[in-house]
Amino acid sequence: MEKTASLERTFTQDDVEAFARLSGDVNPIHLDAEYAADSQFGRRLVHGMLVSGLFSTLFGTQVPGPGAIYMGQSLRFKAPVFPGDKITATVELTHMREDKPIATYSTVAVNQDGKVVITGEATLFIPENR
Repeated sequence: MEKTASLERTFTQDDVEAFARLSGDVNPIHLDAEYAADSQFGRRLVHGMLVSGLFSTLFGTQVPGPGAIYMGQSLRFKAPVFPGDKITATVELTHMREDKPIATYSTVAVNQDGKVVITGEATLFIPENR
């Protein structure tokens, strides 16, 4: 089984608006340029949960792969992500239980400047038949 995987994605304002429609999170910091301009960030932000979705993509498609089931995920949002930012998400196996097919992974997302934007840890169940 592979132990690490990475994925790059550039988030657009269209992505933010689609996520807002799907999730119901219509906080103006994400959608209203005038409102966001008056915030401490000075412009609109990409939803942190949208960015953290890259971890789910990696788990379901690469490491450990299809059939993996999320059991938990901690997240620490370290820096803002803005539309146009290119994010690289990386997951790395840190522990595999010996008694059950349960794995722990570190999760990290960095922007195009190498700045860490999200850190965390995920726990996944790995079905034996996958």
